Amino acid sequence: MMNDNKEMAERKKLLLIMNPKSGIMLAPKYLSEIIQKFSNAGFLTQVLMTAGKGDARDYAAQYASDADRVVVSGGDGTLNEVIDGLVSSGINVPIGYIPSGSTNDFANSIGLPSTIFDCVDIILEGTPTSFDIGNFNGRYFSYVASFGAFTSTSYSVPQNIKNILGHTAYVLGGIKDLLSIKSVHAKVTADKGTPNEKIVEGDYVFGAICNSKSVAGILKLDKLDVDMNDGLMEVLMVSMPKDPITLNNIVVNMLAGNLASDQIAFFSARDIEVEIDPGTHWTLDGEYEEGRDLCSITTVRSAITLIK
Repeated sequence: MMNDNKEMAERKKLLLIMNPKSGIMLAPKYLSEIIQKFSNAGFLTQVLMTAGKGDARDYAAQYASDADRVVVSGGDGTLNEVIDGLVSSGINVPIGYIPSGSTNDFANSIGLPSTIFDCVDIILEGTPTSFDIGNFNGRYFSYVASFGAFTSTSYSVPQNIKNILGHTAYVLGGIKDLLSIKSVHAKVTADKGTPNEKIVEGDYVFGAICNSKSVAGILKLDKLDVDMNDGLMEVLMVSMPKDPITLNNIVVNMLAGNLASDQIAFFSARDIEVEIDPGTHWTLDGEYEEGRDLCSITTVRSAITLIK
C-alpha cells in the first residue's frame, strides 16, 4: 500500500479542461481513452468540464498552479479563456491543445493535426514552444482581436448550428455580414512615439489585430510571412469599398490570401491604439468583447508555452 501511495505521489499532474459542447462534441466520447493514454505516460489526470462562459478561465486560475501540464479540449474560445486565466494569474505551465471547435484557427496556424489522438500524442511527445499573445484593454487573447464584417459570426451563430455545419456556418455567417455591410470609422496608431510609428485612419468594413495565419476560418494569412513569436502583431484594416465590384475584388483577394490592394492596410506593430466609433463591438478569439471608444492592444512576447 505504501508503494502504491509513493508511486501516485511521484506521478506528474495533468489538468484537463474540457468543453463538452464544443464543435460536434466528439472529444468527450473518447474521454476514457484520452485519460488512459495520459495515465500510461505517467500522468495523474484531473478532469474539469466547463458548463458555461468563464468556467475555463476560472479553472485555469484556480487549479493549474499545481499541474505539470494543462490540456485544453475545446475550441478557440475555450483556449482563450484558459490562456487568460493562466497569464492573469501568473501561472507558467506548458499547454497542450486538443482542438475540437468549429474552425480551430489557432490550431491550424501552428500546424496541429485535426484528429484527437494525434493531438494527444503531440501533447505527450511534442516540443514546448513559446508564442506571443495579445492584451486587449487588460484581457488577454491568443490570436485575434477584430471588428466589423465576419467577426460577429463566431458569437451570433447558435452553437447547435455550428455543431451541425462546422466551418460552413462561419462562411454563411460571413456572407450574411457582407450583404448588410456597414463601415466603421477608426484611427489606428501603431507604436506611438517610436521611429516605427504608423497612423492609418478611415472608414473600414473589417479590422483585425492578429497573431495567426487564419481568421474565423475564412481569411487566410498563411501565404504571408507571419511569425507568431516575434513580439509583433499583424494589423489588417479593410477600407469601405466604393462599389459592389470593388467589394467583390477585395473579398476574392482576401479569401485567396492576397492583401496587395490600396483598399487594404497590412503591417506589423508591437503596440496598437484604436480610436473607433462608439458602440463598435469586437471579438477576441471568437468571443464577444464589448466595444470602447479607445482600445489599447499590446503584444506580450513569449507569454505562453504550447506543445506542438
